[in-house]
Amino acid sequence: MNDDRLLLLGQTAEDLPAISALLQDATLRLPDIAFDRRARRLVFLVNRYRWEVSAPSRVRSALRIETVTAVQRQNWPHAPDVMLDLLNLSVDGDWLVLTFAAGAALRAQCEVLEVVLEDIAAPWPTQHVPHHPG
Repeated sequence: MNDDRLLLLGQTAEDLPAISALLQDATLRLPDIAFDRRARRLVFLVNRYRWEVSAPSRVRSALRIETVTAVQRQNWPHAPDVMLDLLNLSVDGDWLVLTFAAGAALRAQCEVLEVVLEDIAAPWPTQHVPHHPG
């Protein structure tokens, strides 16, 4: 695997701010989300903006959440071609909360916190740099 690819494990609430920062502005579509109830695993395939490098680029990444016992959605879009923009990853009790732009959110109840972020492809350059007005 290329040395520039990330592979991070988060097991405490204190680990999440770094992972959340790396995932900010990641984009995905609804078909890129899978919940395997039997394996208790929730997976997101995202196009992650690479905030950690100076040249604007994105990379295909997998966000894996383990020991998931329940999933809840709020303000969830219905059209499969809708593009979701991930804003934040946080903990609320035993729930891991993913907040998206336009008010959508997904909550995963976890027996224990185990989050894996892994880059799974080579990065590519992008002209679209996320902008957050102050």
